[in-house]
Amino acid sequence: MGVIRLTGRMTCADHEIDIARAALPEHIRLSRAEPGCLSFDVTETAPGVFTVTESFAGRAAFDAHQNRTRASDWWRVTGHMPRTFTMSEE
Repeated sequence: MGVIRLTGRMTCADHEIDIARAALPEHIRLSRAEPGCLSFDVTETAPGVFTVTESFAGRAAFDAHQNRTRASDWWRVTGHMPRTFTMSEE
């Protein structure tokens, strides 16, 4: 069982930047509290561009994170926004 790492970015339209910003702190808090979360960071690197770096202690922890996220307010307001991610297992 290896560490799962995900990196990438999410972009949002100008009229949705404030929505993403408002939802982000709770998304980060909940993600960091998940069992198996080793690190979880989302940083706005340009207006409307959010860089994501996260790592989880194995596939089960990562899958649990994905399932929780899909049922969250974060996904409700950002799920349609373009994302480009790369995932690796070490």
